[in-house]
Amino acid sequence: MSEKTTPIAIHAVEAPIRTKPSNYPEPFASRMIGREKRPLGDLFGLTNFGVNLTRLAPNAVSSLRHAHTKQDEFVYILQGYPTLRTDEGCTQLSPGMCAGFKSGTGNGHHLINETSADVLYLEIGDRTPGDEGSYPDDDLQAFLKDGKWKFAHKDGTPYTIS
Repeated sequence: MSEKTTPIAIHAVEAPIRTKPSNYPEPFASRMIGREKRPLGDLFGLTNFGVNLTRLAPNAVSSLRHAHTKQDEFVYILQGYPTLRTDEGCTQLSPGMCAGFKSGTGNGHHLINETSADVLYLEIGDRTPGDEGSYPDDDLQAFLKDGKWKFAHKDGTPYTIS
């Protein structure tokens, strides 16, 4: 009988990379090439909120531009100069800068690495049940059900994920 043990402390860059690069269905999942997530919160058994150490290679994006109905999100830039794209436009970020995204506002956001160097940042979000995601630029909507994201077209037709 083996029990899964959680570490006391680690160097974040040594945490395992998430094995599945994206939860999105195609044709969206392949747009996440160049994004690498290390799920730090999961490693420590955290259930109320998630923390990821995320690396974006040049020309990679953090996600599709999206907004949550119930989940607050926060990012803190550790390295590099990503562009934050929101409904207000584009904002250049740099190491030490942070941004927060209040749930329920509908303000779509994501980071884009438009530079030739990697970007490294922390992303933190809560795990409120019943959350939904909207994607203003894509034919996609998301629903958090039993801790898993389910995806559909904006007309409600489900996407299938292989």
